[in-house]
Amino acid sequence: MTPPTLTRLRTMTVWDLADRGRQEVLKRVDRLPSATSQADPCALLARRAPALASPESALEALRTTLPRHFFAGLSEPGIARVIERRATEERRKVIVAATRLIERRFNLLGYRSLSFGDPVDWHLDPVSSRRAPLVHWSRLDPLDSAVVGDSKVVWELNRHQWVVHLAQAWTLTRDERYAAECVSMIESWIGANPIGIGINWASSLEVAYRLMSWCWVATLIRDAPAVTGSLALTLLAAVWAHARHVRRYLSHSFSPNTHLTGEALGLFYAGVLFPDFRDAAQWRDLGMRVLLDQSSAQLSRDGVHFELSTCYHRYTVETYLQFALLATRNGVPVPEDLWTKLESMIEFLIAIRRPDGSLPSIGDDDGGALCPLVRPSRDGARGVFALGASLFHRPDFAWATGGDVSHLMWMRGSAGLDEFDAIRSAPPSAGAFRLFPSAGYAAMRSGWDVNAHQMIVDVGPLGCPISSGHGHADLLSVQCVAFGEPILIDAGTGSYTGDGQWRDYFRSTAAHSTLRVDKRDHAQPAGLFAWHSRPRATLLEWHSDTLFDVIHAEHDAYSDISVTCRRRAIFVKPHYWLLIDDVDGSAPHQVEVAFQFAPMRVRRGPHPWICAETPRGRAFWVAAFAPETLHTDVACGELDPIRGWTSADYGRREPAPRVTYSSRASLPWRCLTLLFPEAVPSASPPFVSPLYDDRRRPRGLVFHRSGLSLVIDEVGAAIHDM
Repeated sequence: MTPPTLTRLRTMTVWDLADRGRQEVLKRVDRLPSATSQADPCALLARRAPALASPESALEALRTTLPRHFFAGLSEPGIARVIERRATEERRKVIVAATRLIERRFNLLGYRSLSFGDPVDWHLDPVSSRRAPLVHWSRLDPLDSAVVGDSKVVWELNRHQWVVHLAQAWTLTRDERYAAECVSMIESWIGANPIGIGINWASSLEVAYRLMSWCWVATLIRDAPAVTGSLALTLLAAVWAHARHVRRYLSHSFSPNTHLTGEALGLFYAGVLFPDFRDAAQWRDLGMRVLLDQSSAQLSRDGVHFELSTCYHRYTVETYLQFALLATRNGVPVPEDLWTKLESMIEFLIAIRRPDGSLPSIGDDDGGALCPLVRPSRDGARGVFALGASLFHRPDFAWATGGDVSHLMWMRGSAGLDEFDAIRSAPPSAGAFRLFPSAGYAAMRSGWDVNAHQMIVDVGPLGCPISSGHGHADLLSVQCVAFGEPILIDAGTGSYTGDGQWRDYFRSTAAHSTLRVDKRDHAQPAGLFAWHSRPRATLLEWHSDTLFDVIHAEHDAYSDISVTCRRRAIFVKPHYWLLIDDVDGSAPHQVEVAFQFAPMRVRRGPHPWICAETPRGRAFWVAAFAPETLHTDVACGELDPIRGWTSADYGRREPAPRVTYSSRASLPWRCLTLLFPEAVPSASPPFVSPLYDDRRRPRGLVFHRSGLSLVIDEVGAAIHDM
């Protein structure tokens, strides 16, 4: 196997290598004491933005120039009344969240009620009780949890997106406590984080996110008495330092994914919102150029982000929506093809959206978001859909919001709300089957109502071509929703640092609903964000008609032992699914077909059935058939080895059943699995028996239920009364 570092070096251009060399030189220069000393804000602004170098002019920039260039909703004088009228629950959530923040209790990622001390310790990870040392950022490894703890937790605090919640509360209530707390937190941060010193300068993306949060805060509380000329000077000088750092250390050759696009958006923010800086035009143009270039490099022809992660896809949609809105607001032309790509990206989210409005977890999910607004827990992408509806006038986008227009009001104000209200919302008019062949996802469903069935099948590669760092070893895996309830799910992410066993487990094949051979995962981790190999799945065929949706694919993860795995997923509309798994090769092997359930009760029913009982009292029956007897195992919350766990949010994990059917078998081998949801649990499951071909391979099922006898054949091409 080729070491991942060497593989990455081989893919780098001469320009990439030169950029890395340039950044290494800059790091050494920046370590000099003169580079890390805090400059007097007036002196710095006199050099970089002479028109802002007095308290009066700095304050005027925050109160007049900034809102004129920023999102329309934030600068609309009557936005508080609009939100009170149209989004009462949103208003309540903002105020509740802000009041809790004044008490210095933080809900970050999957953690609740974290305390960072009083005053806030900006370098502390309270989960591990580790504090990152105050040394130059280039001397720190953010992934070294023994030294810095979980950098994700530290950075989530230091993004200051939660400070935006305080600023929103001031806008809605004019309660001076909230504005004063905003000012106190920003001044505290600047005083405790000298330029270039500490963990909070170690990621250009985090620096960019903080810069953007401060822009939101400054716009929202611009008229508050707590915002003085002195604060304006300090904040503008800090904005310049942040933009300069991002410009110098753009992630062109390190994490050139959502890191790079997020950093570019931060530069675009600084360039268009603060035109009095001498560097503003350079920041604006560079940010725009990177964003436009990466829109081609990071998006498949289907409009799916190349990380193949729903979390990072949503990040990317939010990034380009904000860029397009800011560019339009400031008279910067947005290429037509970017609008087309944005529309396609939102269409993908609609296609995989669960009936309850949430998004399924596919690949890594770091628990964060770009848009720093109070969001309902696990709200899917309602804010994205609302913005998309107002911009593209799409009834299906409006339908997907579930009526939530709070994000739209904050960002586009009354004008955006009027555009939304003019749309007659309706579910997608396209068929319920959607295939994204370039990215490798198929979505099949019974309909678009809240009680619909849905299955998502992964028929694509491990992840993006660079490192697949946020992809999981989940080739040919399925996720399933029955009567609107998630049943079979991706186990989640857990965390990015800390105990490597948990990181490896949650992205392993063993945590997904797919096939394994000889208890080997599809790929082996090579560190926290890399793999020793990057196998691929290949789509073989598909069709969709009034009776069936069929998707058929294979993967090459076991090519080193001359074994090929194929899966055919058949949706017998509109009721149930049949999975046909083939393992081709020679010699005996241990083969297994496994299913990871959401947290719910799973029990053994009459042979060969397993029954999952959903939180809403539904039943989900599972039965598997193979040429020989299958060993059926149900694991939940086991630790040695780790089996049967899910992670609904970053930093959280909980037991959840995992059902495995396994056999020591000679190849070729076939297993048929019936997945049968029932709205009302019955005392007995359907009667089912396999049909065999002349090689004793199951080729179909005879199915009896409620006096009806049916045959399902192996290609999903026939279903009829017997």
